[in-house]
Amino acid sequence: MEETNNYAENDDLIPHLKSLSEVSNKMVLKGYDDDFKIDEAGERLMSIKTEKTFLPEQVKIVNYFRFEGQSDPNDNTILYVIEAEGGIKGTIVDAYGPYADRKLAEFITKIEDIQKKTTK
Repeated sequence: MEETNNYAENDDLIPHLKSLSEVSNKMVLKGYDDDFKIDEAGERLMSIKTEKTFLPEQVKIVNYFRFEGQSDPNDNTILYVIEAEGGIKGTIVDAYGPYADRKLAEFITKIEDIQKKTTK
């Protein structure tokens, strides 16, 4: 999967990081070592490590990266880099387009603090 968006400004991600796994690993090294999932109702984001849950107003998306499959352009994935209340930092992965998780997509649209950092 190739990353199709820009990398974070003032970030040490370098252009050779093109796969979802490479960017995910880089985020872990930067302290985003938790994984999140959406709850059954689609109302809260849950930390896998701590099992704490968060409403949209308790979550900030500090960056996101979109990837396209090399062999199948319909294989689209997005990695959200998240900071939640209490200093919990991690990521969540979803498809985008027709295969996106509807509950997660609706939750993401409710988050007011979404910062896509781009390079000039």
